[in-house]
Amino acid sequence: MPDKAKSTLTLWRAFVPQWAFAPLSGEGAARFGGRWNPVGAPTIYAARELSTAWAEYNQGFVQHPALIVQLDLKDAALADLTDPTMLSGLAVDDDIHLCEWRMRLDEGKVPQTHQLRQRLLGDDFDGVIYPSFMSPGGTCVALWRWNVRGAPRLDVVDPDGRLPKTPASWI
Repeated sequence: MPDKAKSTLTLWRAFVPQWAFAPLSGEGAARFGGRWNPVGAPTIYAARELSTAWAEYNQGFVQHPALIVQLDLKDAALADLTDPTMLSGLAVDDDIHLCEWRMRLDEGKVPQTHQLRQRLLGDDFDGVIYPSFMSPGGTCVALWRWNVRGAPRLDVVDPDGRLPKTPASWI
C-alpha cells in the first residue's frame, strides 16, 4: 500500500462557473472522460499552481470565464509520475505523458493512462501527479477518491462562504 501524505497539499481548480455549487463533484470528468479517467468515473482535475490551473482550463484556446478555487488535499496517496524513481518503480516509461488518450478512445481502444489508473487504484493509490501539458514546468493532480470513508479529505477553501450551495444562483 502506498504511503499517504500527512501534510496538506494546496491545489487550484478552474471550472465552469455554472457548477460553482458543486466544486468537488467530479461529474464533469465523469460525463466526458479525461486523460486519467474513463466516462462514468468521477475525477477531480486540479493543478499545484494557480497559473497552471488557468492554462489547463483554457487549453490554449479562447479565454473562457472560469471560477478558480483553492483546494486543500489531506492524507492522499498520489503516484507522482513526475518522479523518475516512481515511474521506474511502476515499470512505466515517461512516454505515458504523451498518451493520445482522446485518439485511443475514438479508435475504440483503452488509453494507457486509463490502464495505469486501474492498476494504481488496485494498488490503493488515490490519484496521480503528472506534468501539465499547457503550462511547461507546471504539475497537475487527477484524484479518483476523496471524501468517503478511507479516502483522502478534499476541501474547498471558502472562509467567507461565498460559493453558492445550490444551482439556483444560475436561474
